[in-house]
Amino acid sequence: VELDCWDGDKGEPVIYHGHTLTSKVPFKEVIETISQYAFKASPYPLILSLENHCSVEQQAVMAKYLCTILGKKLLSTPLSDLLLEELPSPEELKGRILVKGKKVTPHLGQLGKNGSCASFSSNTEEDQASSNKNTPRGDPTRVSSKVSPELSALVVYCRSVPFRGFENARKLPPEEMSSFSECEAVKLIKDSGKLFVRHNSRQLSRIYPSGQRLQSSNYDPQEMWNCGCQMVALNFQTPGEQMDLNQGRFLPNGRCGYVLKPSFLCSSTSNFNPENTGGGPGHTPTQLTIRIISAQQLPKINTEKASSIVDPQVWVEIHGVAIDSAKNKTHRIDNNGFNPRWDCTLSFQLQVPELALVRFVVEDHDHTAKNDFVGQFTVPFTSLRTGYRHVHLLKADGSSLSPATLFIHVKVSRRGVPVKSVSERIAMAKGKKV
Repeated sequence: VELDCWDGDKGEPVIYHGHTLTSKVPFKEVIETISQYAFKASPYPLILSLENHCSVEQQAVMAKYLCTILGKKLLSTPLSDLLLEELPSPEELKGRILVKGKKVTPHLGQLGKNGSCASFSSNTEEDQASSNKNTPRGDPTRVSSKVSPELSALVVYCRSVPFRGFENARKLPPEEMSSFSECEAVKLIKDSGKLFVRHNSRQLSRIYPSGQRLQSSNYDPQEMWNCGCQMVALNFQTPGEQMDLNQGRFLPNGRCGYVLKPSFLCSSTSNFNPENTGGGPGHTPTQLTIRIISAQQLPKINTEKASSIVDPQVWVEIHGVAIDSAKNKTHRIDNNGFNPRWDCTLSFQLQVPELALVRFVVEDHDHTAKNDFVGQFTVPFTSLRTGYRHVHLLKADGSSLSPATLFIHVKVSRRGVPVKSVSERIAMAKGKKV
C-alpha cells in the first residue's frame, strides 16, 4: 500500500495526491483503518510504502502513530541478529506490517547522541529516478532532505536506495531495494534482461507508472513479471486489460497477494532472459488447445433499448514472454446472449508456460463502431485444469458477472504428449479406463 504523506494542519500529517485537488485524509485515520483490516483477507505481510514529503517534526508524528496504532503487528526489528543473506519469506512474516522507506545509515549521515536528524538525497523515489539521469554521482548540489531517526528506525527489510547499476547493486545487502519508472524498467529488460532477472532473485524491485500518464492509465505489468519484478504498481482506480492481468496473476493462493516465482526467476545465477526464449531455463514447449463451446446468460449491453440483444464473439489471449504473446477469436453469433454456441477450437504454442496468463474476453460485435466489452476472466496457465470447464465471467471493474459463463474444453500437450485431466488421472489410479 503506497501512502503519499504531506504536512498537515496543527502538526498532523495527511495523505493525498500532492499538488492535486484530491481530498486530504489524516495519516492517523489511514493507519487505524490499515490496522483494522490488514489481515482480514490474508495473514501474509503487508508493506507500507511511504512516499514521504513531510517535515522532520511530522515524520516523528508518523512514527509515533505507526508504533502506537499498529503495535505488535509492526515489524520494527529484524527477525534475527545474524547477518542477513536473503530476505525472510512471506511465511516467516505472517501477520506483520513492514515499512518501506528511507533509512539513515552511517554513509548517509551519522546520528548524534542528541538524536538529531540526518540527510539523504531526494524526497521520493520518483524524484531519485529522474534526478539520477542528469546528476553525477556524489554531486554536492543534489537536493537534500531530512529523515527523522524515529521513522528511520522503523525501516527494516525494505530500505529504499537509488539504483546505480547491477554491478553496484550486487554488493548491497538484500534488504536494500530500488524503484524504477516503467520506462526505465522496460529499457533494463531490453538491454540487460538476464542481469535484471538475477537482481530480482535477491532484491526487491518496485515499478511505478510514468508521470506522463495524466489520466491514470496503466502500463503492461506482464513485462515486469517476466523478469521477476515483485512490486508492480498500477493505478487500481482504472479498470482495463492491465488490471485484469493483475487480478489474474494473483488469483492463486487464495488471492493473498503473494505467488511464488518460477524457479528460473529465483536463482542469482539464472541464465533466463525474457527477451530470448529460444531454449534454456523455463523453456518448456507446450501446446494449449481451447475449444470454445458455448456461453450462458450473457447480459444485454444496451439496456436502454428493449430489443437489444448481444452478438457475442470470444477472444482468447495469451500474455507472457514476447514470443508467447498471441490472441485469436471465434466467429460471432448474431442475436443470442442466452445460449450462443460456437464450437470453435483455438490453439497456442507456448515456450515459457510458467509465466503465461490466459485471458478470455467476450465482446458484443458491432458493425459500425468498436465492439462493446461484455465480460472477461484471466487465469495463470499453471492454474488451468484440462477437460470441460465453466469460465465465470467478470465485469470491467473485476466484480462478478454472474450467472454469465463460458463453457470450454482445455487440452494441454507437452512435447506432443497430452496432459491428462484430473478425472483421467483419478480413473487411472483406480485402474479404470476413461
